[in-house]
Amino acid sequence: MQRAMSKPEKVRLVFFILGLILFLFSLWLFPRVSIPLSVAYVVSLIFNPVVPMVMRFGLKKSTSVNIVFLAILFLFTYPLIKITPTITNEAQNVQYYLPKVESFLKTEYKNLTSKIEEKTGYVVGNEILDNSLDYGQKATTEILLQVPKYLGSIIEWIFLVPLFVFFILKDGKEFKSNFLKIVPNSMFERFYYLSHQFNRQLGDYIFAKFVEASIVGIIITTGLLFLDVRFALLLGLVAGFTNVIPYLGPIIGTIPAIIFGLAEYGWGPTFGAITILYIVANAIDIALVFPILVSKIVNLHPLMVVISVILGSTFFGVVGMIISIPLAAAFKLISIEIYNELYGVKSR
Repeated sequence: MQRAMSKPEKVRLVFFILGLILFLFSLWLFPRVSIPLSVAYVVSLIFNPVVPMVMRFGLKKSTSVNIVFLAILFLFTYPLIKITPTITNEAQNVQYYLPKVESFLKTEYKNLTSKIEEKTGYVVGNEILDNSLDYGQKATTEILLQVPKYLGSIIEWIFLVPLFVFFILKDGKEFKSNFLKIVPNSMFERFYYLSHQFNRQLGDYIFAKFVEASIVGIIITTGLLFLDVRFALLLGLVAGFTNVIPYLGPIIGTIPAIIFGLAEYGWGPTFGAITILYIVANAIDIALVFPILVSKIVNLHPLMVVISVILGSTFFGVVGMIISIPLAAAFKLISIEIYNELYGVKSR
């Protein structure tokens, strides 16, 4: 039988729970700090195992942290410096290309409605197309109006995220040690185990998704460049970024390429090659990359993955879809520990 909790232990438990709630509430209340802090925390989880590897060469921890930190800065800034001018140029050219896309959509819609009327006698109005185009224009305008706000946040994050990453790598163990001091003795072991497992799974999951998105983006960009397709880098970047969203992401990333391919090349061989390229890239992702990299890391049944993504999108939209899988993995870990605690099963 388990020993009854003493009064000081109960006080520590209440204090710990209140402190945890206050911390989570603070993160929600101050997004300007919590968002870059969360990004920095995820980045540190990915690169934190590298620090001990560097220390094996006989270097001090502070020196190893500085080396890893400089490597992180190089890995994140060098590609941006090289790719940003091309991306900016392609993004600026897109706005001049949009009228051609709109004209193509109107022509195709008119041909489609004519065929429907010819075969069935039913007259399809232009409301669907007009409403869709109006919605697209309003959404584009809204995004453009928000660009200064987003740029301000990004500039702020460029300064804060590296700063947070450096101190998490440097003093992360001390922060964790001080935090664990307020954990009640009765739950210290399980809490330490859960936090360690969650950190490992989250870091591995984010790294795996980054690799997965990079593979898809590189395959599509390389294929489009080989086909000499305009906006190849921009389309590949969109495919890579949207791939982070489970299930729906590959579809979202394919739509711009399909519309652009039809508007630029019609129903010709180039459009067919673009379609095949996206199918092959997503097939490689679904059949090889995702099962090997992502599924084994989170160790979730496919049905649980689908349910978690649906629930995440229902309550938190696109962001919920992205974070749903690691949250489901964390819920599974906690559920197993609660079961083991209630039924006295040894988990380790």
